[in-house]
Amino acid sequence: MYEGPIQDLIDELAKLPGLGPKGAQRIAFHLLGGENKEIDRLISALGHVRDDVTFCVECGNVSADKLCRICGDARRDATKICVVEEPKDVQAIERTKEFAGRYHVLGGALDPLGGIGPDQLRIRELLRRLANQTDGVDVSEIIVATDPNTEGEATATYLVRMLKDFPGLSVTRLASGLPMGGDLEFADELTLGRAMSGRRVLT
Repeated sequence: MYEGPIQDLIDELAKLPGLGPKGAQRIAFHLLGGENKEIDRLISALGHVRDDVTFCVECGNVSADKLCRICGDARRDATKICVVEEPKDVQAIERTKEFAGRYHVLGGALDPLGGIGPDQLRIRELLRRLANQTDGVDVSEIIVATDPNTEGEATATYLVRMLKDFPGLSVTRLASGLPMGGDLEFADELTLGRAMSGRRVLT
C-alpha cells in the first residue's frame, strides 16, 4: 500500500476492466514519472469523453454529434442492419471492410442473473426503427452479431422471436466456427460443432 494520491490513483485504475492491481500500479507510476503535459493531455481527453461524447439517436453508437458518422453516411446500405452488443463491436466489424450497411447497438446482452432483461437493452428502439422507416428504404435484413456465448445466444434467440412477424425481413446470424490458422485438435466441442453445422458447399 502506498500513501495518499498515488494509492488513490492505483485504486481507481484497478477498477477499469482488464486492469488488476499490478497493471494499475504500473500505469500510475508511469504517469508519475511522465511529463506534466502528458498528464494534462490525459486529463483533457477524459474531460472530453465525459462532456462531449454522446450516443447516436439512430443506432446507439458512440458519437460526437446527433447522428454517428455511419448513420450520417448516405452511401451506406440502409436495407441491412447489423445488431451488435456494444459500440466496440461496431469497430470490430468495420475493420473487416466486409459490411457496408448500418448498425444497431443494443447496449449489452440479456443476462437474467445479472438483472439485464429486454427493457435494459435497446430492443424496443430497434423495433420502433423497423416500424417507422422514414427514408423510403425498407430494411430487408437484420444481421444478429451478438457474442457467441450464453448471453449472446439468448439475445439472438429473443431477437429472432421479436422480429419474425415483420414481413419481408430476413434475420441472419453471424457464422461461427474455426479460426484461420487453427488446428482441429485444439478446437472446443461447441466451436467445432458450430463449424460442422455451418458448413457450406465448395464450388
